[in-house]
Amino acid sequence: MEEKWDMVITPSKSLFDIDIKGIWRYRDLYRMYVKRDIVTVYKQTILGPLWFFIQPVFTTIMYIVVFGGLAGISTDGVPQAVFYMSGILFWNYFNACFTASSTVFMTNAAVFGKVYFPRLVVPLSGLTSNLVKFAIQFVLWLGVYIYYVFTGVQMSVNWTIILFPLLIAMTALFAMSWGLIVTSLTTKYRDLNMLVTFGIQLFMYATPIIYPLSAAPEKYRWLLQLNPLSSIFEFFRYSVTGAGVVDWMMLLYSAVCLVVSLFIGLVLFSKTERNFMDTI
Repeated sequence: MEEKWDMVITPSKSLFDIDIKGIWRYRDLYRMYVKRDIVTVYKQTILGPLWFFIQPVFTTIMYIVVFGGLAGISTDGVPQAVFYMSGILFWNYFNACFTASSTVFMTNAAVFGKVYFPRLVVPLSGLTSNLVKFAIQFVLWLGVYIYYVFTGVQMSVNWTIILFPLLIAMTALFAMSWGLIVTSLTTKYRDLNMLVTFGIQLFMYATPIIYPLSAAPEKYRWLLQLNPLSSIFEFFRYSVTGAGVVDWMMLLYSAVCLVVSLFIGLVLFSKTERNFMDTI
């Protein structure tokens, strides 16, 4: 005899479903993930947290020698150390947040398969833990900036510096949204990992890190402006040095791209987290 149920209880899941209350309830887990990410990165290393300083310093020196010296690429009159380190500062944060978000399902499959908690806790904790590293490296950049100011180099901070928190937030959310898209797709298509690893390296050169937008030929500049990160890098440099190509329409374009990519990322992530254990 076929059984008939008076009531069937099913999870309420819409296409765009974010458990904000759940994330707040699991805030202790969120803090634990943040602490784990910060502590374990350089655990059992000789130099430990000093790597936060060593990496940007040596990268900056390499850029000065190769791109500033051998290639002779302009820095809009900004001291090369200040110019390159500012780009490295934001790129390192973007890259670290993107890496943390793009591997969520792969690196946390064992935990996700045993206990339930809002999965967004993991990528959000990655944004926060990497923000701590960003703050440490920002102090280093600020020291270099102050040094050049006291040596008489003309650099002016202007009112657009108030956009600094917004620029950081946009960088983090771009990294997370694109990372969520990648981690959702790689649960089925593993070879996408290799493509993304290669692509992110090329993408760095399409972002004004080692060159200002003004150094690009006018007829090709629009291609670089299609990159929504370009306005973030240019606006930051302009706010602290007064040099650079800034356009409010560029920033608006980046904001629109962010909303679209964040929506797509959250939808794909929400859809994938329901059944990813069947395919991972």
